[in-house]
Amino acid sequence: MDHCSCNALKWILTPIFLLLSVVVMMFLVHLGGDFSVPVLLNMNNTSLANDPGISLHQTHKPSQRSNSSLHNIKQRKRVKMKSRVQRELEKARMVIQEASSNGISVNESMWLDAKEHRIDIYRNRAAFFRSYAEMEKQFRVYVYEEGEPPLVHHGPCKDIYTTEGRFISELEQMQGGLRTRDPRRAHVFFLPFSVTEMVRFLYQPESYDHQPLQRFVADYVRVIASKHPFWNNTNGTDHFMLSCHDWGPHASRGNSQLYENSIRSLCNANISEGFHPYKDVSIPEINLKDGEMPRQLLSPVFPSRTFLAFFAGGVHGPIRQQLLQHWEGRDLTHMPVYNYLSEGLDYYSFMLRSHFCLCPSGYEVASPRIVEAIYSECIPVIISQGYVLPFSDVLRWEAFSISVAVEDIPRLREVLEGFTAEELEKLREGIRTIKQHFVFNNPPKKFDVFHMILHSVWLRRLNVSI
Repeated sequence: MDHCSCNALKWILTPIFLLLSVVVMMFLVHLGGDFSVPVLLNMNNTSLANDPGISLHQTHKPSQRSNSSLHNIKQRKRVKMKSRVQRELEKARMVIQEASSNGISVNESMWLDAKEHRIDIYRNRAAFFRSYAEMEKQFRVYVYEEGEPPLVHHGPCKDIYTTEGRFISELEQMQGGLRTRDPRRAHVFFLPFSVTEMVRFLYQPESYDHQPLQRFVADYVRVIASKHPFWNNTNGTDHFMLSCHDWGPHASRGNSQLYENSIRSLCNANISEGFHPYKDVSIPEINLKDGEMPRQLLSPVFPSRTFLAFFAGGVHGPIRQQLLQHWEGRDLTHMPVYNYLSEGLDYYSFMLRSHFCLCPSGYEVASPRIVEAIYSECIPVIISQGYVLPFSDVLRWEAFSISVAVEDIPRLREVLEGFTAEELEKLREGIRTIKQHFVFNNPPKKFDVFHMILHSVWLRRLNVSI
């Protein structure tokens, strides 16, 4: 082939080769911008790799458009995952509302251990069972790993604040199930600090200064918000804390969004102190002195109930002061009311022998006597103001307890004697049915107190009432 023919062929092939190169580059960029595509040729058919003004490192550096594409892909993935969580919540709302309206429920024999299921102890039994089933199927909780024990990831398990410590412990130990290690799959995020441990290690005794607790909470939320996107995405509305200490509400004021927006699970569920039933959760106060249910109540032997009502406790707050003022020592053979029991008298034996157990609020609204009364199948008599009872979003407390207004304390005996034997037995049947909802199991079991707390959080996240 002569020299002219070679030049002609060169001029024909060069544009074709350039065109093919451009097509290949455009195709690779279209695939997502994750590829580094060097420019192969300049107009003089010279490789840029051989150009002394451009290094090989520069030719393989991703372009600005490529970085932007990567960002867009990650953003689409976040939106997709967020949409998945939202779709799950929407689906759960739909089936729960359907069950609430139409009475469509799951097979109840699969769910409750009780042999007899009292319909009237639940506000809407079908909706509750369906909601619980949806929780088990879909609900996922993410636990933040930031912080060190004992202030975080730890709590008391052997005193009046048992609920706080046991809940934190059970959730921390959970593998799979309702807990997820992937925050993108979470419906709620748990802030695992312990207010009880804050009081123990940060509080100056007798100072009544809550600021050290509030500063810790503020710092912890600040760390969470700076390291993760989830708090700022929702202003904390899909986050929850849990405290059984009286000062739980005070500690939550350390961050305004936590106080106003987040789900606060509290034993001290007092409306007058800022508890909001539509977003906060009331949890039971349980006093397990050695970490287990008291022996007398674990397998109770029920003697004949010879007492109408019983109370023993200190003068804590104005309600108990009124109760003791009117009834202390007035009729110990029929309605024993003590300012603490004398040595040698057994607290739980009085409960087991009484029809009613008086549960007046102390300085704070919650009292472990309510759960102790349920364990002993002694009908709780709630004497309180502003107290939102635990799990009252699901349970009809009037089906297994009675409430007496503070102003009716002087006529308390008259009120209690007005119940017939048949009515008393019906209330005790209600107690036997709901007792499992107030028991800690190790490991947790269906419908126990651990799962009932989570179910209340689940309902707040769904923003539905049943």
